[in-house]
Amino acid sequence: MQIQTTVGKIQDQEAQAIVVNLFEGVAAPDGATGAVDAALGGAIRALIAAGDFRGKRNEVAVLYPGGGLPARRVLVVGLGKAEKFTVEGIRQAAATAARKARDLGVTQLHTVVHGAGVGAIEMETAAQAMVEGTILGLYRYQELKTQLEDVRPNVETLTLVEFDPAKLAALEAGAAAGRVIAEATCLARDLINRPANLATPSTIAETARTLAEAVGLQCRIMEKAEIEALGMGAFLSVNKGGGEPAKMVILEHNAGREDLPAVVLVGKGITFDSGGISIKPSQDLWKMKDDMAGAAAVIGALCATAQLNLPLRVVGLAPLTENMPDALASKPGDVVKSLKGLTVEIHSTDAEGRMLLIDALTYAGTFKPQAIVDIATLTGAQAVALGTPAAAVMGDEALVARLRAAGEASYDRVWPMPLFEEYGEQLKSDVADVCHVGSRAGGCITAGFFLSKFVPEGIPWAHIDMAAQGLADDDRPYIPRGGAGFGVRLLVEMLRRWNG
Repeated sequence: MQIQTTVGKIQDQEAQAIVVNLFEGVAAPDGATGAVDAALGGAIRALIAAGDFRGKRNEVAVLYPGGGLPARRVLVVGLGKAEKFTVEGIRQAAATAARKARDLGVTQLHTVVHGAGVGAIEMETAAQAMVEGTILGLYRYQELKTQLEDVRPNVETLTLVEFDPAKLAALEAGAAAGRVIAEATCLARDLINRPANLATPSTIAETARTLAEAVGLQCRIMEKAEIEALGMGAFLSVNKGGGEPAKMVILEHNAGREDLPAVVLVGKGITFDSGGISIKPSQDLWKMKDDMAGAAAVIGALCATAQLNLPLRVVGLAPLTENMPDALASKPGDVVKSLKGLTVEIHSTDAEGRMLLIDALTYAGTFKPQAIVDIATLTGAQAVALGTPAAAVMGDEALVARLRAAGEASYDRVWPMPLFEEYGEQLKSDVADVCHVGSRAGGCITAGFFLSKFVPEGIPWAHIDMAAQGLADDDRPYIPRGGAGFGVRLLVEMLRRWNG
């Protein structure tokens, strides 16, 4: 999508459609909406008076000027109650208006920046949210569809219109950041939505290499022989039944810059999770193509980090393998040796993601980072505990606080879980140093506690369990059904705020 900015009056724009807004309960619009209403002879006030438009959040009305304005259509989008309006409301309003415009066949859309006027939200922040909402709301996964004759084309050009020339620089900066972050999220969505016969460890690794070349990241693909030579026995225990060799993607932004703070992001990359020998039920098993959503988030976040040229050294690790059953696959009761040297007893091969992560977390220490953050579709217990509104986060308190703040800003929200020592009692093993699962009680937390045993000593670490956020089952304003791309905006926002 082409993103443009311009200084002028929205009512003067010659466009296929223009977008203005209205808060709930407003009877006489003012500002840009009032100017459009005046040009239309009070048509918006008439809609309000008749009760046909009330300004409720994400409500949309369409008006046809008939010569009163140079635009062919006017879309009025509701922002809800003014006292409850936030940056998230901007994203949703932008997405709602863009989808309605697409339904009408509009390919060139001009819009005011919601929230930057009476909403009192800073222009750069509002512009970023406008572009994020529009691009994310219009996202469709169509690369495998062959019959698109009756599908409306997407909006091709979005023009943000601002009356005050003094705000143009902030408008442009916000729009540019919003585009980078939204496109990185869409990249993650593509990787998640792609079926597992196409999104294999090798194809995801090659995609990451291609993306790295395009945005200026350093990329190295660690092959199975090196993984084995290093002693990543936990990681390889999952790959024993896989149809392809395990790989680990290593992406670096500002590689070699020892003068910059280093942060390592680790993303779980199970390209399909059958459960292995502890095989899953067949119902909804197709959804397990999303078990690499953590890796997709890390790859997307690193691409955005490079394009935004953040003043950090950022490393992304994406360990990749399938989890499949065959005669060589790991079995419940097996014991394997991790990169850290601890032996691990396997009780369920369907708790495989943590086995990849522990070796990747240990390996992350080789980069001598200030912090390590891992993200994974790890436990069904997270979905039970928190549902879809928030992922679980646990670990170092200061790092968790960073992630919570970034989550509130990006609306990729996280909620803290404790890591009390008592949870570790469930992980005792009679035959190994540690068992990799506990009981069903507190399963999200015991998984995190298990991971904590393999984090390099002295390095702040946080774990994000986003099991309920990988795939969206319901269509939301800027999150269509399918791969959500959760975590990209969260991680990028954390990194953008890193140096205060």
